Amino acid sequence: MRIVRVTFLSDLLKFSFFCAKMIASQKLMKVFVTRRIPQEGMKVLSQSGIFDVQLWDSNEPVPKVELLRGVAGAHGLICLLSDKIDKEVLDAAGTSLKVISTFSVGFDHLAIDEIKQRGIRVGYTPEVLTDATAELTVALLLATARRLPEAVEEVKNGGWSTWKPLWLCGYGLSGSTVGVVGLGRIGLSIAKRLKPFGVTRFLYTGRQPRPESAAEIQGEYVPLDKLAEESDFVVVSCALTPETQGMCNKDFFAKMKKTAVFVNSSRGAVVNQDDLYNALTSGQIAAAGLDVTVPEPLPTSHPLLTLKNCVVLPHIGSATYATRGTMSVLVANNLIAGLKGESMPSELKL
Repeated sequence: MRIVRVTFLSDLLKFSFFCAKMIASQKLMKVFVTRRIPQEGMKVLSQSGIFDVQLWDSNEPVPKVELLRGVAGAHGLICLLSDKIDKEVLDAAGTSLKVISTFSVGFDHLAIDEIKQRGIRVGYTPEVLTDATAELTVALLLATARRLPEAVEEVKNGGWSTWKPLWLCGYGLSGSTVGVVGLGRIGLSIAKRLKPFGVTRFLYTGRQPRPESAAEIQGEYVPLDKLAEESDFVVVSCALTPETQGMCNKDFFAKMKKTAVFVNSSRGAVVNQDDLYNALTSGQIAAAGLDVTVPEPLPTSHPLLTLKNCVVLPHIGSATYATRGTMSVLVANNLIAGLKGESMPSELKL
């Protein structure tokens, strides 16, 4: 695999000779892209006509040595959640780096303090993946609660012999209490999608009450402990912060109902996975569904993957063609606006 350079000048032919001459005379700004992104975003970069784009032309993460080489002298950087942009990377980029545009809502992969100190602007992609992530979370909750992966496997391995009254029974949403940890955009969207299933009570917790959002689902703001104790389904959709890291731990799971289902589509580090494993194997909780883990990818030898009552997905919350295409356009527009000194469509306030 190698870094390929793509200089976008073809669209300049559409302009007048004078404009083309003026633009061509300018020095193109170097942009390093750490992975292949959807063509919608690349097209936006192309049409800008002001970048010398160097792309790590692979679907796999860029090796650190290639990242350090590629970012050297770059004015802009487009990165993914799996790319750790630390002090070493920033030092390799040098003083020319003015904008980082991340293909993600989360930014815990960025050395925010260093970035702020250097005056580098950061673009990210909130809101555009809200619907897709909410849909996936609901799907994961249903698959976990109704034991769909187990059922599919039984069909494939010959375990389906006849109808049995209690075979593969799970838990339904009708008449249940759902607790949402973090009633932000995604948390609210999840709750609104769950309500038509017959959920009778929504609890939520977070840094502060959100009365306007809660009114849409008749949600009740409660302490975390009460949410754990009274919820039939616990859905985690909060941001990863020093306060939320490891928040779902032994004490948390001990407070949950033995029939409760736990679902996390936020950040893997919010959950203590050893404690979750113990809660699942001891019968402290009924089941868990995870779209995020630590690390990612989760090693195939990890104990959680041995459990029938734990459904693990490979972080596909935003994985629809439309959403990823929209994200790539926003990433490109954030970068362009930042390097032009203009207001970004979605800028992280540091």
